[in-house]
Amino acid sequence: MKKSISFIKPLAWSTTLLLSAVLAACGGGGGGSLGGGGTSTPGTTIPGAGTGLGGLGKGPAPVVLGGAGNYVILAKSGISNTGITAVTGNLGVSPIGYAAITGFSLVPAVPNGTNTSSTSTLVTGLVYASDYTAPTPATLTTAISNMLTAYTDAAGRAPDYTELGAGDISGMTLAPGTYKWSSGVLLSTNVRLNGGPNDVWIFEIAQDLTVANSASVTLTGGALPKNIFWQVAGGTGVAIGTTAHMEGVIMAAKAITLNTGASANSRLLAQAAVTLNANTLTQPAP
Repeated sequence: MKKSISFIKPLAWSTTLLLSAVLAACGGGGGGSLGGGGTSTPGTTIPGAGTGLGGLGKGPAPVVLGGAGNYVILAKSGISNTGITAVTGNLGVSPIGYAAITGFSLVPAVPNGTNTSSTSTLVTGLVYASDYTAPTPATLTTAISNMLTAYTDAAGRAPDYTELGAGDISGMTLAPGTYKWSSGVLLSTNVRLNGGPNDVWIFEIAQDLTVANSASVTLTGGALPKNIFWQVAGGTGVAIGTTAHMEGVIMAAKAITLNTGASANSRLLAQAAVTLNANTLTQPAP
């Protein structure tokens, strides 16, 4: 059943208005198209969809990260940093080795035959690579496998909404649900995710995700970044602009890049490389 969106203008209270408010709060069935080649409208509010988490929250069931959830950054081909970055959480690379982690002044700088991890003054957490001492290689292999499984899970979820804004969701307020695009997705201005602490959002993006300079994803109503999942299949990947801000778990088939001064309450799970430049990155609370 397709969802309907009500844009309610100020008017006297009536039975019809009250009914519309109740329906918008409760959400509905699945599969509606909200894009159809149109453009986004600043201030558009999308009602919630379905129930997840055993009925405790709106939206789909969350994506299970498994061992990948132990890292704020997990990448297959490297992690590089420029400038004074502050990262809270563990970093990991596999199958590539420690030499692909640059700009962090690791201690020890190279595997010494006994270390299972390294440290960095830029990281509140530990740094792991596939060529460190056991059990690190096996642990990372499992984490990468779990990352790929989570990506596939997110990509295969049945959508509640398709082609919203023809990929331009700038200025919108989005309630819980599963959103899918055959295009890339652009945030040129702020986007708000409004929902409770048990609500879940999944964004399935067939091409790239671009967050423009100074644009932000903001959370209201108690929404939590651990329950927000961005699955990005594009050949370039994810680009978060200068001083922009992101929320949620980002799972990219290719690279993830945070430009100068960008910040995120996120996990960056990349099947290619992650690039940082004077960023503040904090892993979502469990």
